[in-house]
Amino acid sequence: MSTWKKAAAFVMAGIMTVSMSACGGSGSETSNDGKSAGGTNSGDGSLTVAVWDTYQEPGLTEILKDFTAETGIKANIQVTPWEQYWTMLEAGATGGSLPDVFWMHSNQVSKYAKYDMLLDLSDGISKSDKVDLSKYPQALVEMYQNDSGKQVAIPKDTDSIGLWYNKTAFEEAGLDYPDETWTWDTFREAAKTLTKDDGSQYGCVFNPKSNQETYYNLIYDWGGYVVNDDKTKSGWDDAKTIEAMEYVENIIKDGSMPDYNTIAENEPLALFSSGKVAMCPFGSWMVSELIRNDYVKEHCDVALLPKKDDTRISIYNGLGWAADANGKNTENAWKLIEYLGSEAAQKKQADLGITLSAWEGTSEGFSQKDPEFNLQAYTEMMADTILRPYSVETVTWEDMSKEKLVNAWNGTTSMADVCKDIANEMNSDLEKEQNE
Repeated sequence: MSTWKKAAAFVMAGIMTVSMSACGGSGSETSNDGKSAGGTNSGDGSLTVAVWDTYQEPGLTEILKDFTAETGIKANIQVTPWEQYWTMLEAGATGGSLPDVFWMHSNQVSKYAKYDMLLDLSDGISKSDKVDLSKYPQALVEMYQNDSGKQVAIPKDTDSIGLWYNKTAFEEAGLDYPDETWTWDTFREAAKTLTKDDGSQYGCVFNPKSNQETYYNLIYDWGGYVVNDDKTKSGWDDAKTIEAMEYVENIIKDGSMPDYNTIAENEPLALFSSGKVAMCPFGSWMVSELIRNDYVKEHCDVALLPKKDDTRISIYNGLGWAADANGKNTENAWKLIEYLGSEAAQKKQADLGITLSAWEGTSEGFSQKDPEFNLQAYTEMMADTILRPYSVETVTWEDMSKEKLVNAWNGTTSMADVCKDIANEMNSDLEKEQNE
């Protein structure tokens, strides 16, 4: 298929309805060199590197400076907010001007790989003395392969979920801080106690949009699932999945969360960092934002997620470093991805507190970055993880499920009925995937 036909098919795929997901949504439209998003194809071999998280930009810039010092190749970061990032990439893919190197996500990689938009890194990896794919979580490695088993991205990072709590609120309520003995039953009872009758403070908040940080963990703790291993069947109507989601429904009925309108109008971070809610699970990608917040610094800390019986699971994901398959700078793009995928760069990423790194054994520095907080909880949660559920059309069924869950959050439909409704529509989506 010609490049033009691939681009045309890519447009027809209609891929750009995306929603907030793991690894952050922070960002701005600025870059450290003032250029607009899109590939540079510059004659001097310099590279455009596209990301969406402003909080990661300073640390990544430092790593890119190391790369330039070692290779002489310039690399400039361009930050585009999550909401616009995928629109920018689609425009680049269809217009033939993708950034040279860019972040890829589990929600989107299958589509970009299907239309050969991502540079095949397999040959470079096989000859590299820096990249060792056996050092990464194998589920992440396989997630960033195309249907032919070619590697189209190298894992950038991984993540886990921790339970943030307001120490001041716990002390005022006479409760012990969360620890490794906590179960989800403990969590529910604490949420009741922490909720004030005058509405000035609620025990916790789960947002229907924040699946990886909240209810996905519960579903797998309970023994349920979201999508089966071969991506052919939804698990939303599984009895264990429904039971886990009814646990969420019961917390809502307890009155331990703000009403849905408040949740819809405010991000969980805003509610937590204003003292409106006393507990909230946050992904490790949120740490750099949390520890910079003055209220959080004074009042809050982080613990392990609660467990269900003896099961304590954290859903994890990880971004990938990818390159434009049709770029004019692919040789230097590979050199940068190879550098970013090395043990040294992965370790520095964690040591700088940017995020947990994907290379095995390189994330300890992340947990020690700010001793005021128990960031060790995140590295401990990495011991029992399940990869964030995905398929080719993740965005389609994930956005649908979030929209339908609103009816359970606001009490207009029972959680069991919502779950069954999600499963029916998701199964239709998965069947379409199989037939494409």
